[in-house]
Amino acid sequence: MARSLDGLVLAPVADQAPGQVGTRTRFTYRERDGVIWADYAGGDVVRGHLVGTREGDRLDFRYVQLGHDGTTASGHCVSAVVELPDGRLRLEETWEWESRPGSGTSVVEQVGQRDRCGGTGRAAGRA
Repeated sequence: MARSLDGLVLAPVADQAPGQVGTRTRFTYRERDGVIWADYAGGDVVRGHLVGTREGDRLDFRYVQLGHDGTTASGHCVSAVVELPDGRLRLEETWEWESRPGSGTSVVEQVGQRDRCGGTGRAAGRA
């Protein structure tokens, strides 16, 4: 099983459709005893929250978000947690809106890497 998501910041590697998460969106994850949750914001998203469970390297969660246009949206996502060769984590996501039509896949990756002393450093090529 890949390491904990607790305290990690992840970002999409590509933009989705307008009004959805994109490369300027940042997710701050927490994890404890098989429960995961995150707050996210950036790009077209004013604020979003997700909550769900982790079993091994599989996440299952629901999310809700507020867009800059004032609309709210919610959906369901199942993700595979993958450890990259450089030690960062990647989530390979399959999602579906529940409040409107649409589904798809996306990838988010850790933007900072914890060093052996427990601090965080910037990953190459990431803001």
